[in-house]
This record gives sequence, C-alpha cells and structure tokens, in this order.
Amino acid sequence: MRRKGQERVSKRRQCWVADTNKCRLMAKGVSFFLLSTLLLVKKAHTHEGTCGAGRDFAIPEAFSYPLAFLENSLRELVLVLLISIVSLYLSASYAVTLSKGTMVFPQRLYLHALLVACCCVLLLADAQRTHPSEVTALRSVKRSLLDPKDYLRNWNRGDPCRSNWTGVICFNEIGTDDYLHVRELLLMNMNLSGTLSPELQKLAHLEILDFMWNNISGSIPNEIGQISSLVLLLLNGNKLSGTLPSELGYLSNLNRFQIDENNITGPIPKSFSNLKKVKHLHFNNNSLTGQIPVELSNLTNIFHVLLDNNKLSGNLPPQLSALPNLQILQLDNNNFSGSDIPASYGNFSNILKLSLRNCSLKGALPDFSKIRHLKYLDLSWNELTGPIPSSNFSKDVTTINLSNNILNGSIPQSFSDLPLLQMLLLKNNMLSGSVPDSLWKNISFPKKARLLLDLRNNSLSRVQGDLTPPQNVTLRLDGNLICTNGSISNANLFCESKGKEWISLPNNSTNSALDCPPLACPTPDFYEYSPASPLRCFCAAPLRIGYRLKSPSFSYFPPYIDQFGEYVTDFLQMEPYQLWIDSYQWEKGPRLRMYLKLFPKVNETYTRTFNESEVLRIRGIFASWRFPGSDLFGPYELLNFTLQGPYSYVNFNSERKGVSWRRLAAITAGAVVTAVAISAVVAALLLRRYSKHEREISRRRSSSKASLLNSGIRGFSFKELAEATDDFSSSTLVGRGGYGKVYRGVLSDNTVAAIKRADEGSLQGEKEFLNEIELLSRLHHRNLVSLIGYCDEESEQMLVYEFMSNGTLRDWLSAKGKESLSFGMRIRVALGAAKGILYLHTEANPPVFHRDIKASNILLDPNFNAKVADFGLSRLAPVLEDEEDVPKHVSTVVRGTPGYLDPEYFLTHKLTDKSDVYSIGVVFLELLTGMHAISHGKNIVREVKTAEQRDMMVSLIDKRMEPWSMESVEKFAALALRCSHDSPEMRPGMAEVVKELESLLQAAPDRETRVELASSSSVLSTSSSNVTRDLYESSSLLGSDLSSGFVPSIAPR
Repeated sequence: MRRKGQERVSKRRQCWVADTNKCRLMAKGVSFFLLSTLLLVKKAHTHEGTCGAGRDFAIPEAFSYPLAFLENSLRELVLVLLISIVSLYLSASYAVTLSKGTMVFPQRLYLHALLVACCCVLLLADAQRTHPSEVTALRSVKRSLLDPKDYLRNWNRGDPCRSNWTGVICFNEIGTDDYLHVRELLLMNMNLSGTLSPELQKLAHLEILDFMWNNISGSIPNEIGQISSLVLLLLNGNKLSGTLPSELGYLSNLNRFQIDENNITGPIPKSFSNLKKVKHLHFNNNSLTGQIPVELSNLTNIFHVLLDNNKLSGNLPPQLSALPNLQILQLDNNNFSGSDIPASYGNFSNILKLSLRNCSLKGALPDFSKIRHLKYLDLSWNELTGPIPSSNFSKDVTTINLSNNILNGSIPQSFSDLPLLQMLLLKNNMLSGSVPDSLWKNISFPKKARLLLDLRNNSLSRVQGDLTPPQNVTLRLDGNLICTNGSISNANLFCESKGKEWISLPNNSTNSALDCPPLACPTPDFYEYSPASPLRCFCAAPLRIGYRLKSPSFSYFPPYIDQFGEYVTDFLQMEPYQLWIDSYQWEKGPRLRMYLKLFPKVNETYTRTFNESEVLRIRGIFASWRFPGSDLFGPYELLNFTLQGPYSYVNFNSERKGVSWRRLAAITAGAVVTAVAISAVVAALLLRRYSKHEREISRRRSSSKASLLNSGIRGFSFKELAEATDDFSSSTLVGRGGYGKVYRGVLSDNTVAAIKRADEGSLQGEKEFLNEIELLSRLHHRNLVSLIGYCDEESEQMLVYEFMSNGTLRDWLSAKGKESLSFGMRIRVALGAAKGILYLHTEANPPVFHRDIKASNILLDPNFNAKVADFGLSRLAPVLEDEEDVPKHVSTVVRGTPGYLDPEYFLTHKLTDKSDVYSIGVVFLELLTGMHAISHGKNIVREVKTAEQRDMMVSLIDKRMEPWSMESVEKFAALALRCSHDSPEMRPGMAEVVKELESLLQAAPDRETRVELASSSSVLSTSSSNVTRDLYESSSLLGSDLSSGFVPSIAPR
C-alpha cells in the first residue's frame, strides 16, 4: 500500500514538474518576444538624422524619430514575429517532451539561446542606415530630374540603402563612421530629363555614375570632380551641353570616361592628363574644338581614344605614338587642316585600329610596317599624296581604306600577302599600272569569308594574270583604263557598278528555320524556340539584349560570328548554343549594332526560363563592363536589357513599402495576444495529435507489409543487408546514382543480389515507398529485372534486385570498352528489350508506360539476355477500353532523359505507348552506330537522318560490330528511324517492332547469336493479380543504377 502511494505521489510530482516547466517555457517564449520589441524601441531612440525629409507637413520633434523608424520597420517586425513563433513552438515541444517524463536535451536549450542571439545580431545589424549627407544628395538628384515614367517613385520614402531605392547600390558593409554608403548610381535608359545636380559631390564613396541613354540636358557639374573614388563616369547618349570641367581631371581612380553622343563644346582640358588610371576615353559625336592636348600622351594606361565626329583642329600630336598600351585611335571627321600624319605614327607599339578618315590631312603616307598587330587602317577622304609604301603590312590586317585621296604609283605587291583581308578600298585616287591577280589568288577563302576590292576611278590599265576572281570576291574596276581595253577578257563583268558592295547574307531568325509546331510555343508570352538547342523544338523565354561594338577591327561580321559567340558565352559561363544573334546592322562610325538573345540551358528539368538570380548576374556583367578586352571586337556598350514576359517581375532594385504606425501597433498587439493563446493550447494539441498519428502509422505499416509478404516480396532487415555487403564496404560498391549507391551483396541463401541504398536526401514517404514496391512486385517477365525484396527500417530504404553481372548496354557500346557486341548480338539485345516493353504496354496489370528507356537502363545477364530496369519514372496507364490493344495517353509532368525524350510528349505533356517506342528507337540507333543519344550538342536522330538523306549511312555504322550484312543493317536502320519519327502516328507499335526484330535475328550473319524462335515465341507473360488502377507517379528512389547517372565501377565482362 505504501509503495502504491509513493508511486501516485511520484506521478503527481512528475506531472507538476512538467506543468511547471511548460509554464516556464511558455513564459520564456513571451519574454523573447518582449526582448525583441525592446530592441526595436532602443533602435528607434538611437535613430539619427532628418526623419521628416521629403514631407509636406511638419512633425513634432517628439514624434519624428518614432514615426520615421516605424515607417521602415516592416522587415524588423516580420523578423520579430518569426522568432517569437519559433520560440513558442520550441516551448511547446519541450512541454511535450516533459509530459512524457523525459529530460530536455541541453542541445535544444543551446539552440534556443543561439536563436535569440542571432535575433539580436540581425536586429542590431539592420539598425544601420545611409549617411545623412548622401541621402540629401540623392534627394537633390531626384529634384533636378524629370521622371515621366515614375521609375524613381520609391525615392520619397525610407532609407536609400535599406529600402533599396531604384538604381542605388550600396556597399554590403558599414563604413568606419558606422554608416552605409552608396557605391553605384545606375539610372541607364530610364527616359529621364532635367539636369545633373551639383549635390552629386556628396556621394563621396561612389564608384559608378551611370546616366547613359536618357535625355538629360545642361552642363556637367564641376563638382563631380570631387568624387575621388569614381571608377566609371558614364554620361553618353544624353543632351548635355557646355564645356568639359577641368575639375574632372582630379578623378585619379577613373577607368572609363564616356560622354559620347552629347552636345558638349569647347576644348579638351589639359588637366585630363592627370587621369593616370583611365583606360577608355570616349568623347566622340560631340562638338569639341581646339587641338588635342599633347599632355594626353601622359596617359600610359589608355587603351581606347575615340574623338571622332567633333570639331577638333590643329596638328596631330606626334607624342601619342609613345603611348605603350594604346589599341584604338579613332579621330574621324575632324578638321586638322593642312596637318601631316606624323611619321612617328608608324611606330605605335600596340595599335590595332588607326582611323583618321575625313580629317583634312595632307602629305605622304607613313610606313606602317612596324606596327605588328595592325588590323584596321582608314585614312580615306583626306588629301594624301605620293605612292603607297611597298613595305609589308601586318598579317592580321582586315581592312585598308585609302580611298578619296591623291595617291599615285602602282598597287603594292605586299597587298597580295594579307590572309585575313576583307576590304581594300583604293577608289578615287591616281593609281596606275596593273591589277595583280595575286590580290585574290594568294588568299584561301573560308566558306563565310568575303573580300571587297574597290579600285574605281583610277588610271589602272591592265591586269597582271587572269581576271577570274572567286565568287566571294567583289571586284570593282569602273572608271579605269581597263574598262576601255577590249583585249582584256571578262573586264566588262567588273566595270559596271551594280548592287551593293557586299554579297549580303540573310539575317538570323529564331523561329523561321525550325520545323516546329507554331502553336506549341506561346510567342505572345515572349517564348521562342531555341534555334541552336541540342534538344529539338526547345521552347524557352530568352533574355533580349541590345548590344553595340563601338569600334570593331573588321569590316565583315559573318566569319567572326562563332568567335563572338564563344567570347560572350565563355565569360557568361554558358554553352555556345544558348546565345543567338537575332539581327545585326552596321551604323555610322562604323559601329556594329546587334540584338542578342540568351536562352536557358537545356537540362533534365527542362526549365524554360532563367531564375531571378541568374538574370541579375547576367545583367550585372553587361552593365559593368566586366567582359575581358578583345583585340578583334574592341569596346562595346549596352544599349538595353529588356525584361518582358516571364521576366517582367524582376526588379534590379526591389522596392520596400512603408507601414503606418497605427497598423504597426495593431499588428504588434495582435501578435502578443496570439502568442499567448498559442502557448496555452499548442502543448495539448500536439500531445493529442502525436498519439493518434502514431497509432494510424502503425496500423498502415502493418497492413502494407502484410500485402507485400503475400505477393512474395521478401522483407529484409538492415542487419541482413549489412552482412550481405560486408557492412556496406567500399569493396562491394558497384555503382552510384543521384539517389544513392548500389552494392553487390551475397544473401544468406548465397544468392548474388544488387542492393540499392538511398541517401538521406533521396528518402521517400513510407506510403510511397511501399506502394512502389507493390507495383514492381506485379511485373514478372524474363526481360524485366526482378525485384527480390526490400528493407524499410532504421531510417533506411533499400531495394534488392537480381544481380546483372554484364552491366549496362551503354557499357558495351562505349568506345572505352575492351570488347564489343556483334551485329547479331545487338539484334538479340534489341529484341529482348522490345519484348520487355511490349509486356509493360499490353500484359502488365495495370499497363505501364516506362518513360525513361535508354541504353543505361537495359542490363545484360551472364548470357547476354537483355532486361529492362529502372521504373522510377514509370506511370500507370489508364484502363483499357474493350476495343483497344494499348491504353490511351496519360497527362503528366515532362520527365525523362534528354535525347531519348519523345518530342510530342515534350510539347503536349501527353505520355503514350508511342513515347516509349521513340525512346527504344533511339536505343536502336545507339546499337547501330555506337554513338550517344546527345554528344557535343549533336542529336543522334538528327545525325542519322541527315546521313540517310545524303546516302552516307555506312559512315555512321559502328565498325566494331562485324560481321554484318548491308541488307540487315538497312532494315534495322529503317526500323530505328520509324520508331524515332517525330510524329507518333508514323511510329510502329511494340508488337510490330518485336515481329520485325525476330525476322532480323533469323537473318543475322553471326549464327552463334541466333536463338530458336520456338523457345522465345512466348513473347508475353501474363500477370494474374487484380489491382486498383490508381494513377501513381513513382519517385526517384527507383531511378538510377539501373538509371541515369549510373557509372559502374567494374568493367563489363
């Protein structure tokens, strides 16, 4: 009696302790909430600066700080509520633990303490704000601008850095003065007008100032010269006027200085010689006057000097030739009246492009033979005299334009040894003598290359050699004595000016060249077929980019398109097929304007759009000039980065809306009341639900396992499978896939088995796992891999299959394999796989669409019998109607392996038996050629069809499968192409496929591989179990050794 009384007291004590701890823990949760609220209040009292800026009404000083804080504290509120809810949830969890009479683990208490510490750190870190002087400067900038499209609407509220003002990028870390600072001001192409505010000087930490492609007028404030941290000053494409402030020469860290395409007048200040780090001076298309300052020769780091289309005068400074890194000097359309080209300009060490067109220059041509890498020379429309120097030009030259001068003498023989030459313009001079046919004979022209030789209006009288240039050479001789000399054959063909100077090529088009269903890709929603994708008819949403090469070193683009694509995609870390040049055109300069489309990468999930982070990454690279320098393509500029359709939601500077103090107070009060209420009931609810849920799980588990035992599938313990694999030793590891690992094991009855063990991240729910095993237990056929058993205990999910010692078909087709299959063996493997698929379609109960047939999912037993494996992506077919032989389609999410995927299924999401037929057709092509389904961007179906059309089929046949007869190979190839036809209606059924393969096997030249059809005439094996036909999509556990990504660690035998 005493012992029972003591037990009752002990139980009451345990309950009292549990209830006490529940109360304490719930109080702890509420205290954490109050602590976070106090942190916010403390922050409000310590918030400094002008809080009423930008308001139209006065706020009492006593309320200004709290209101300004509350206006921007939604993020803090959400953070506090989140941590409070987590605290209360943990409190209830502790209560449940205590109510069971167990100890609270110290680790959980540590976790709770760490959570609160993180809360405090995050709140204190978020308490930082932008420096007040920079806030004032930004508000002044907005007042000086006109914003018709209201892009800067969020500049009237909140803090610039914490509220993510449009176009304002800040440093991620606070400065030594405990403030955040603005790093970049990016307002490109926003249709802004007005003027630039002198208050910009207060952005003392600014590195990038970008106002490109707006309508801003007025002068450039000299105060900008005080932003010593500035690296990029980008003001091009506006309506700025006035003179260049000499104070801009104080920008000692400036790298890029762009003011082109404005209305700026006056001279170039000599103080610009202090820009020691500048690499790019783009001052073209203005009205600058005066002489080019000699002092610019001190800019030893300069790469590009673009001063064309101004009103500069005086002499050309000879000292510019001493610039060690200068690559482009472009001074076209200025007025250096009477000036000679300095002879020192023939000594440029690294110049790539020298363009002095229409500059009123006189005198003789310098000798440019010492310029080792000169690519582009334009001295046209001047008054140059004398002969053309006979010395050799650089082998890299693409363009020589000396037209519209007063040059005399003959055409130098050195022009005949320029392998990359695209344009030689000598028209409107006084040249005499002969035209050497070596100008075109000594050049080996690639398919896309073009050469324009314009020799019009000279005094050339004869041709040295044959006047029969190739088709890709445009030769123009009208206005010469040659055209009046009747003894020169073919002269009349080149003496009449007809058409354009270049043989034009059609522009690219994204959809016109593709034979794809137009309605399957929603063009109004800005989706298009990716023209260069390795997956045919891949519909995706591209990013559209306006891009311009400001001074390229070539005159004809097509030969360099592929090189340009590699240049862009390599730095973007993309595949070449993801870039498509939609169109391009030459503009005055000459400048090359183009419109680019970037398509998402083809992957196993068939994602048709870029995610937001990728869009931001790509745009950041284009907008910040991070592309590496290119000798060929020169400087570039971003014209626009259009976000349409699925990308219209992307905001480069997401807004943050304020919240009124009344609403904030209501939310806070409601949160406190809710927290207390949740604390009171959550423990009881969790206890009740936990016990009920445990009983239900136990009942379902017993029922499912009993059903599996009745079907003959053995349930293994974890200990049994650990012993079978020597405790999952690495020596028994035979494969690895995305779901986990495969081991070779020896069971207690000495059966050799393949044991698939799922990784922790690949585990399914128990119901899905048992249902999938039940599906496999109903599939029995000699050409399907058999399931022996499973294990579902100790947080483990494993499947036990029969072991296939000869590995996968892909292993035997691989070029790395030491042995190969003969043609007859390959037909036998094809027949076995086809019989297995036919069983799935017509005799399985219910029928099954495999959905992932490929060479790596066809396994070979010791006798080289083929067995289909990996049903991880399979779908149950709908119920057969009375008159149907095979089931209709199943609508489902697109899954499978690129290269084997039925195009019709990809476009319509309707899975049918013909989808498996397409996949097995691709496997047949692999058997025939030894190729992969997709390799280096080439699709096997497309390659074989092209070879067949060109009567070159023999060139693709795998040379290792001898002996074979041409008749049998042609029949097998025809069957494979019928199976992989784009239209499902044109594909044969699996029964027809099996029949044709049996006929081919009888005629196979390798008689050792023949089998008696009588022994295999029973094509199908009937399943006797009746099951409910619920649609069920199996998950990824059953995919992959046996599945995509499987790489055996043993060589095939």
